Amino acid sequence: MKFLNFSVMLSKFFSVLLYSCLSSYALSDVPTLSFNGKLYECICQNSDYCVPFSTAFVTPTNDSFNTILQSTAQNLRCLLPSVTKPQLIFTPIAESHVQAAVICSIQLGLQLRVRSGGHDYEGLSYMSDMESPFIILDLSKLREIVVNTEDNYAWAQAGATVGEVYYRISEKSKTHGFPAGLCTSLGIGGHITGGAYGTMMRKYGLGVDNVVDARIVDANGRILDRQSMGEDLFWAIRGGGGASFGIILSWKLKLVPVPSIVTVFTVPKTLDQNATNILYKWQQVAADKLDEDLFIRVIINVVADKKGEKTIQTAYNSMFLGRADRLLQIMNDVFPELGLTHKDCTEMSWIKSIMYIAGYPSNTPPEVLLQGKSLFKNYFKAKSDFVKEPIPIDGLEGLWKRLMEEDSPLVIWNPYGGMMAKISESETPFPHRKGIIYMIQYLTIWNDPSKESATKHYDWIRRLYNYMTPYASMFPREAYVNYRDLDIGMNKNESSSFIEASVWGNKYYKDNFNRLVKVKTKVDPENFFLHEQSIPTLPISWKGEGKSVNHFEM
Repeated sequence: MKFLNFSVMLSKFFSVLLYSCLSSYALSDVPTLSFNGKLYECICQNSDYCVPFSTAFVTPTNDSFNTILQSTAQNLRCLLPSVTKPQLIFTPIAESHVQAAVICSIQLGLQLRVRSGGHDYEGLSYMSDMESPFIILDLSKLREIVVNTEDNYAWAQAGATVGEVYYRISEKSKTHGFPAGLCTSLGIGGHITGGAYGTMMRKYGLGVDNVVDARIVDANGRILDRQSMGEDLFWAIRGGGGASFGIILSWKLKLVPVPSIVTVFTVPKTLDQNATNILYKWQQVAADKLDEDLFIRVIINVVADKKGEKTIQTAYNSMFLGRADRLLQIMNDVFPELGLTHKDCTEMSWIKSIMYIAGYPSNTPPEVLLQGKSLFKNYFKAKSDFVKEPIPIDGLEGLWKRLMEEDSPLVIWNPYGGMMAKISESETPFPHRKGIIYMIQYLTIWNDPSKESATKHYDWIRRLYNYMTPYASMFPREAYVNYRDLDIGMNKNESSSFIEASVWGNKYYKDNFNRLVKVKTKVDPENFFLHEQSIPTLPISWKGEGKSVNHFEM
């Protein structure tokens, strides 16, 4: 499905009539012909139509450069002055501009960083530690959404946010939804490439489990859909991580049924309210005992008690696909320790529950989702784990001790089970399925840009991660690619090594990593789509000898 709004159609019409005049005018606006002029001219030659340089291109000499660079970036430590900045930010307004960006970046020897929502935890959509100069392809103006509730699907362009997608679905129907992220400012393009979990994951699986088609630009600058890309590549882009195989233009999403009324609650428990024992019980019931209509995550942080002293708070934050009466029956039968009461529960529409889980004030109108703005912007470092056995009481107490050593720690436990346990590990590249009780996200957050402060918080979260080793999954110790963590390994400079990448690749993808490498080698043999944790290609010697990835089992 091709998106082309009315303004783009007009631009294309006038470009056809006045191409040479427009190009001449636009090039006069290019400040550095040696680089920017060549790139602009190349993009004009390889696009359906040309736009003035100042309309879609921003360089470091522009007053608006920092504003645009920082506009959707979530992690402030990736925007420090010491961090390498792009030579240019290109904001395409048509799919052919994306094609041209690939073709021209290859011709001019540029790295291309692709940003849809700017939520990459290590900032890889807008920064680079590699040596080659790079530009950012900002997809924020490619954000059209087409919803068809009769046939239960929606097409969403990569620059649209998850919140926009949810809103447009709810605008058409109060009984349709889509099972993706909890954070509404996520760009749908990059979000789904890593998996995309949310409050309906136990009922319907992940976002990647509910994608039925896609449009991408490959390393040759071609636009491909599911049929033309083939099933191997379609498999790889649904959970194999962003920016390794091509540039996502749009996803075709399978809509799922939701009740007209759902129920939400948040119940906090501190240590003096038996928080440790309640959390121990949650571990035993959250995945395989609770109804799959019920999602209860646990948000753990440090708060002040009545005496002003530090204590641990565990907040049970939930959405239930049904009314409060049935929810209370389930909770009383399976998890009475939480002590949920009717007054804790609030019934609302599905779209309102999206906003509740995302942290919006209760009186906020859903239209705010169309703004695509993040509620979270800090200096932070994150890590992730998957847990297969309940952490014992003494393990939890050790965790509490370490959390209270940090200034602003945050730990979130997300339950698995339900549909997540019914889907094969190899169905998509996302392998964390049967046997997982819950996923842990660890965060440390600070507001001081100094190097000393960053070092302090890095050291703390690494010590915490080491402490959690005996309680996490093993061989490999699994990690979630959308909570990207460069501590577990990264590609160096202009190359990627299969052996080195296997360390972090197996953590993110388990056995699926080998198949991802095969697909990468086939569709991007020159490794154009390269970043610090992109999927590597096979070495030339292996390809020449006809060896398969499976021959080199790690």
